[in-house]
Amino acid sequence: MIEITSPVSVLHDGLAFGEGPRWRDGELYFSDMHAYQVLCYRPDTGVTRVIAAIDDEPSGLGWLPNGDLLVVAMSSKSLLRVNTTTTPAEISVYADLSELAAGRCNDMVVMPNGDAYVGNFGYDMHKGEKLAPTHLIYVNPQGKASLVADDLMFPNGTVITADGKTLVVAETFASRLSSFRIAPDATLSQRETWATLPDGAVPDGICLDAQGGIWVASPTTNDVLRIEHGGNVSHRVALDRGAFACMLGGTDLYILAAQSSTPKQCKEQLAGQLLKVQAPYPGAGYP
Repeated sequence: MIEITSPVSVLHDGLAFGEGPRWRDGELYFSDMHAYQVLCYRPDTGVTRVIAAIDDEPSGLGWLPNGDLLVVAMSSKSLLRVNTTTTPAEISVYADLSELAAGRCNDMVVMPNGDAYVGNFGYDMHKGEKLAPTHLIYVNPQGKASLVADDLMFPNGTVITADGKTLVVAETFASRLSSFRIAPDATLSQRETWATLPDGAVPDGICLDAQGGIWVASPTTNDVLRIEHGGNVSHRVALDRGAFACMLGGTDLYILAAQSSTPKQCKEQLAGQLLKVQAPYPGAGYP
């Protein structure tokens, strides 16, 4: 395993809790979940701006073919459609997932044609309910939702390979990455364990690189791991706080980190950070 020792730059400090980073047209978009905002960071200027204020906790992000932004609204268990060309941004409900999601919704991957796959907790974490398996939800380009996979332990960060044929989802509380084959009708089959994480690590947000490795943010071990198919850990980025999500923009690895994920502590501490470190391979696939 290679320890990445190049400097980790702090690009933005004072976040409540960053999630769902996405690279698009030379900019990094991400949610500040407990501040109810979607933000955009421009590497050329170093400026972070608010794209949309959400009346809920935003998580996963993606785009429809026409450029409208899709945002997971966690508490309302819905997918929002955001027109960012208006001021303020025009926001509407794109898909109501409340009948399908067993717990609060979280991360998501969206394909260029608008196919979206959304995870959910499966139980109420903050009320102390018992961990339970749950589903992955598919939302088609017309906003119709259906279940496409079950028996997942907290499906979280999700990626799709560049050929559009394989989906890999992080099962946070099973400490594994699970893969599925994507059929032409967007249904999932042929489930396999893509990789099991090292002892103590759990996968939260993930992203895919051009050599087929998956970068995994692990909040329990304060690091980001590059994991190859089968479970070999090839690279590691060590942090001083929990890593909750990551995204490659070229060979720049962007990381969202925080001291805590508890809403009250996040809002009080404002210790969330957007970080950057150089990676050995560029990003690939989706998101």
